[in-house]
Parts: sequence; C-alpha cells; structure tokens
Amino acid sequence: MAFLLALSACAAPAPKPAPATPNAVAAPNPADPLQRLRPLCGKAYAGRVVVDTPKSADDPFAGKPLIMHVRECGLIEIRVPFHVGEDRSRTWVFGAHDGQLRLKHDHRHADGSPDALTQYGGDQRAPGVQHPGEIAGRYEFPADAYSQDMFRKLGREVSVPNVWAVEIDAQRFVYELARPGRLFRVEFDLTQPVAPPPPPWGA
Repeated sequence: MAFLLALSACAAPAPKPAPATPNAVAAPNPADPLQRLRPLCGKAYAGRVVVDTPKSADDPFAGKPLIMHVRECGLIEIRVPFHVGEDRSRTWVFGAHDGQLRLKHDHRHADGSPDALTQYGGDQRAPGVQHPGEIAGRYEFPADAYSQDMFRKLGREVSVPNVWAVEIDAQRFVYELARPGRLFRVEFDLTQPVAPPPPPWGA
C-alpha cells in the first residue's frame, strides 16, 4: 500500500485545458462564397447608372437617388436592399449554395406582399481560368429554370436569356443585367458610405 501511495504522489498532474479566449475571432474562410460582401455589412452606398442600353422612355431610375444597403448578414445569406428614390421594392439576396453564390431578386409591394415577378435569379456560373483583361471579383448568374419558367408564364420571354452579374473590389460594387440587345449596369462607390435608408418593403 505504501508503494502505491508513493507511486501516485510521483505521477505527473493532468494538463489543464487552455483557457478560452472570449474575444477570439475566427479567421476568414477563403471558401466562403459570401466573403467579398461581409466587410460591407451594415453599410449603405450611393450609386449611379453607368450603362443603360437601350434606354427606355419611362426610365424608372432617371433623376432618382440609388442606394444599396447591405442590411442583413447571416451565415448563408446576405440581403441587400436596392432603393430607387422612394421605391423600396427591390432586395438582392445572395446565398451560399454548394460552395458558390446564388443571386435572387426579392420584389415586394408597399404592403409587404410579394410581387408576381419575384425570386428570380440563378446560381453562379462556374468560374474558368482568368484571362488577361478579365475582371477579378466578377460573378455571373444565368437565369435558372425556375426563373425562365416564370418569365414565360408572365409573358416576359425576353428575359429568359438574362445573365446577372456583380463585380466587387475595394472601390466599387457593380450590378449588371445583360441579355441579347440589353445591357444595364449600376455602379456604387464603396469608398464613401452614406446614411442607411429606411427598411425595404416587407422587412
């Protein structure tokens, strides 16, 4: 018995677990498809139309302030309302899906009810090898099957070949809509945040 007590007394104490660091912040995950948007969370930026071809006679953007607000940032979804003057009907919804981005358009009426034309968009086109002159931080989203079916049902066949795109760098955020015979681009200045606008309709 004395031998066992002596052996026990000589045994090395079990190592203590390292103390938790309450303010530790996880390192950015390079595989996170939303990583370029996350630094913008909570901020709003003014924009301007830089390309609108062909220009429509009843241009809904003419003479109106354009504001994007990176308003809601979740683990797998970031919601970005796009305000056109007093019109708060538009929200871009960026989601993480199978390691890539998905873009959807959430359109609402002033009472918060969904518009007939809503939730259209698509998944990020698989990126290829970047060539000289191509833009880094550009993501393209061809219209998915759901969107194409909805366009046809609503008599919007012209929108079936839609490809949306966003471009993000340290200075600007660009939203683009392209299809044969149509190109629309809005550019936002990320170097000059503005006061956040009111919530979008339906928020």
